Amino acid sequence: MKDLNKKLAELGISKVRLAKYLGVSRQMLYNYLAIDDINDWPKEKSAKLLSLLNIDNINDLANVKVTGEYIIEVENRLNEGVKDTSNKEVLADLKGFNKKEQELLSDIINILKEKLANDKTKESYNTFLYLYHFLQSMETTEELKYILAYMSKSLGFTDPMEFNFNKDKQFIFESIIFSAMTLYNNGGASKNKLSESHKRFVQNIEQKKEEKLSRTQELNTVKVQALKELGFTEINEDNAKEVFEKIAEIQSRKV
Repeated sequence: MKDLNKKLAELGISKVRLAKYLGVSRQMLYNYLAIDDINDWPKEKSAKLLSLLNIDNINDLANVKVTGEYIIEVENRLNEGVKDTSNKEVLADLKGFNKKEQELLSDIINILKEKLANDKTKESYNTFLYLYHFLQSMETTEELKYILAYMSKSLGFTDPMEFNFNKDKQFIFESIIFSAMTLYNNGGASKNKLSESHKRFVQNIEQKKEEKLSRTQELNTVKVQALKELGFTEINEDNAKEVFEKIAEIQSRKV
């Protein structure tokens, strides 16, 4: 099995993806790889592995030359196998979505799961945490959609003249981002030169936090006043409508 492990390493196949392809846990895969003879594997799993490597038996592995073409062929089979296995798990929870939506959600979930499973430094976790915050804010900050479109275009996935959102705003935003990225990539923006700009960035965020906190405190104060005027001690399902109307009335007094 040393030859198998070596060949898998040459092909760049992670244990996570191979386990997913075979439909087993990582621990079970490690147990399989610790067995000296692949014939002692469950027949279905050994046949699937041989099919992935396009060989009839494990002894043929010694004659396999890992070329670029061979890597691509194995990668394609692996991707299809992993996708089929994962779709069966994920799509069961996606009823109500059309086929394209299901496939998209399935692909996203599978990428997230694989990246997190392979993450040894927590970099992926922090990245996806920021992505979660990004998604949470998309309805209130339209520029976030423009950022996604810009990255899709710059990476070659989308035609650069495709505009699925506000065309004028998207065009302006993409032009500004391109200029900024050009400056960044060409080394024209040093940390020293931008220290003042970053300081203003931090100050702007702190100001927004203070305004949000002040607004929250104001709303709490108004809520307490509304409850007091109505003779309630708390907001519940029965009095919520009346309390919110009273809050709106109190706020209108200050206009």
